[in-house]
Amino acid sequence: MPSRKSSIAKPEQLGLVWDTPGLVAGVDEAGRGPLAGPVVAAAVILDDLQPIQGLADSKALSPLKRGRLFDEIRAKALACCIAEASVDEIDELNILHATMLAMRRAVEGLRLVPHKVLVDGNRLPVLRMPAEAIVKGDAKVAAISAASILAKVHRDRLCEDLHQRFPAYGFATHKGYPTPEHLAALRAHGACEVHRRSYAPVREALQGRP
Repeated sequence: MPSRKSSIAKPEQLGLVWDTPGLVAGVDEAGRGPLAGPVVAAAVILDDLQPIQGLADSKALSPLKRGRLFDEIRAKALACCIAEASVDEIDELNILHATMLAMRRAVEGLRLVPHKVLVDGNRLPVLRMPAEAIVKGDAKVAAISAASILAKVHRDRLCEDLHQRFPAYGFATHKGYPTPEHLAALRAHGACEVHRRSYAPVREALQGRP
């Protein structure tokens, strides 16, 4: 029986060197840019025996396709975990450190311990196992693509829930990003409890600036 390890798209093109075989986890985040809500990270260990077709950078997929892949990833992956860093943690630590915290929580929440972790981008969280940062990894590495889909869908659904609690801000539409509509709502209504006070547009709304 073939060994089960995470699927990686054309590793030789990425210059990755595999010293010993083992489980590989992909990690990505969603929600660094929005003015509200938590930042979300996901970690995924894929199963070569249950391939998933259509994995790609979550931003390149339609919401319908992302939703279908979200369910398939959760059903077929050897292990996956979605984690968050809260608005309070973002304001206290800054968004970079909060993102690294969410990523670490996602990896530590896996039911299997990966041999290596591949992270989208150019920064790495502090982990107990070897890790490699891969720029544009969500378009190059299947496990990172899967993580990007889990993180994006989970956060979008959180924003839909926030819309039910705070309908004046339109979270279901802009997902917390600083769109003209969101900025206008901030000016009109001020900030609510899920806004990130460390972000300049939110600070200005709290200070009553135009």
